[in-house]
Amino acid sequence: MLFHNHTSGDPEPSQEDDDITKKLFDAGELLNIKVLDHVIIGKNEFYSFKDQS
Repeated sequence: MLFHNHTSGDPEPSQEDDDITKKLFDAGELLNIKVLDHVIIGKNEFYSFKDQS
């Protein structure tokens, strides 16, 4: 599980968030480490890449 916050309060992922998530999932596969999800925490909401894919 990967987590980070957006200090703006908006959990919507940026292009950079999308890019790093793909790289981290790919790296996990190479290392035989299953990345279950990447969650972005906002002020009152969160964004789950797993839930959105």
